[in-house]
Amino acid sequence: MSEPLLDLCQIDKAFGQVVIAEKIDLRLAENEGLGIIGPNGAGKSTLFNLITGDLKPDAGDIRLAGRSVTGLKPHERCRLGIGRSYQIPHPFGKMTVFENILTAAVFGGAYGHGEAEARCIDILETTGLIGEVNKPAGRLTLLQRKRLELARALATRPRVLLLDEIAGGLTEAEVHSLIETIRDIRSTGAALIWIEHIVHALIATVDRIVVLNGGDLLADGKPEAVMQTPQVQKIYMGVEPA
Repeated sequence: MSEPLLDLCQIDKAFGQVVIAEKIDLRLAENEGLGIIGPNGAGKSTLFNLITGDLKPDAGDIRLAGRSVTGLKPHERCRLGIGRSYQIPHPFGKMTVFENILTAAVFGGAYGHGEAEARCIDILETTGLIGEVNKPAGRLTLLQRKRLELARALATRPRVLLLDEIAGGLTEAEVHSLIETIRDIRSTGAALIWIEHIVHALIATVDRIVVLNGGDLLADGKPEAVMQTPQVQKIYMGVEPA
């Protein structure tokens, strides 16, 4: 079996008596799409913070392409290929869409200026923002801000793309539009981990789903199979087993 692209080994994290992660083992293969679901407070975003270096694990190791990144700072992990979007977009509101993406490309992706501009044009096309290139980010709709958040993450040239509830707050039609964009990104061979409460978006997009609750991984497998397990239906969906 080939070495995983991202490997979380026996990760522990607690805040006082509240256990967020306990002996978590989680692996992501090259080109794989992984969805993470679980109730509010299950530790999903905290897991992303551990991967990006915004939080340090109490125990365990995080490896990217076989290299331990556990002791590295967030910007160092970003330069190695861990890119992230945030649940609540916070673009530079007075800067244009293009300037937001260019900033991410230069400082996060370490592109040279000319190369960065060309890459940004590609990302604008991919994320459906090419028509908004000169618009101040503060004037974007919610869907456009979500797309900009995705575009800024892509501009860091991630090997692993982390998406944190990027479909949250969107209409059904907007969710479907975003799904198509993420499918296009996946078709380029990008590996991603997507935290999302809108389960049908994950089922349409990812190869595998894991369920996180109370610091434990409750299930891990093909999306349809995971969603049919009695434990997942009871804990995540509130459905009592028959």
